[in-house]
Formats: sequence, structure tokens, C-alpha cells
Amino acid sequence: MELVFVRHGRPQHVEDADGAADPHLADVGHQQARQVGEWLMGAGIDALYSSPMNRAMQTAAPFAEMSGMTPVIRDHLREFDHEGSSYVPTEVLKATDPEAYRERIAAGFLDADFDHVQFFHDVVAEVDRIVADHRGERVAVVCHGGVINAYLGRCLEFTSDDYMRFDVDYSSISRVMVSSKFQRSIASINERPHFEGHPHLAVRGV
Repeated sequence: MELVFVRHGRPQHVEDADGAADPHLADVGHQQARQVGEWLMGAGIDALYSSPMNRAMQTAAPFAEMSGMTPVIRDHLREFDHEGSSYVPTEVLKATDPEAYRERIAAGFLDADFDHVQFFHDVVAEVDRIVADHRGERVAVVCHGGVINAYLGRCLEFTSDDYMRFDVDYSSISRVMVSSKFQRSIASINERPHFEGHPHLAVRGV
């Protein structure tokens, strides 16, 4: 079967929310979601899954509306920052606090206080459950950079504490093929075919 991972579109910049930030998509993020939804319509998708976070569900929404599919929400597709009170898009952090950006890169984008090993195992187990339920099908999974990195890391047998190695842009596509015996192979990382003719939507960010 084929997993088509879709990273969410660009979210709003949220700082010091009262509780978890869980931002909605920015205007450009909604445009990205529409474009990726149109692309998915031609990709032969059999099922649609999504993280429960706002930015993922809103990215899945255009394709869900066009296709008539109802996204299946899975908790362990949510991002490792789901309890954070802030969300600063990478390009904003780069421009406003380059030192913090460099530190974030050096840390692999993972908070030292977060159990990223457990996160890794939870993600892999959740995605493997999706695989088991969709033998021979093509499934879109709308989620987050950390989730995609975790599963790609599992494909390449990276350790569970060193898997944040891939640059996946907002609303990019990454594909993984998984056999009935759970042999995993990466077909592509960070594809952005839906931005062709729409360069203003190619906003980079981790």
C-alpha cells in the first residue's frame, strides 16, 4: 500500500495562548490546502486520515469536501508541540530571532523536556495501524513535520532519539510504500507539485 503524507499548510503565528496554542491556518495556509486538495483529487486516494489539530484538519478539509471523504481523526498523528502555548512559523523565527532558530535546528526541533522517544513509537504504531487497515490502497495522512519525520526515520532505521532529519515544507507531500509484511520504502520526500504555477504559495517552514 502507499502512504501519502501531507504536511499541514502554514498556520497563524500564536504566542502565549491561554492553554495549548493549536493555531488555525493563516490565509496562505488555506490557499495551500486548496491546492493540495485539488492535487489529491487526481492521486487516486482511497482513504483520508488527519491529526486532530486545527492546522491539519483545516488542511484536510478542501480534499474532504471535493472527494466526499470524511477524515478519520487519530490522536497519535498530532504534533509533539500539541501542548505548547506558542506556535512560531520557522520563517518568522528565522527573521526575528536567528539565534533561537539555530538552537532549534541543533536540537532537531525537539524540546528537551518532551518524551520524543515515546512520541516516535506512538507515531509508528499509529501509522502501522492505518497500514494494516488499508492493504493494497493509497491513503492520505494529513499531519505534521514531526510525525512525518518519525515515520521516515522508522523507514530508514534511525534511532528513536535522532529522527528529525528531514525538511518537509508546509503542505508538502512525502510518500512511503509499505508491503503486507511491513517492509517500508520511501518513494519521495517533500514533493510540492501542487505549487506549480503558484510560486507565492511555496512558503518554506519546519
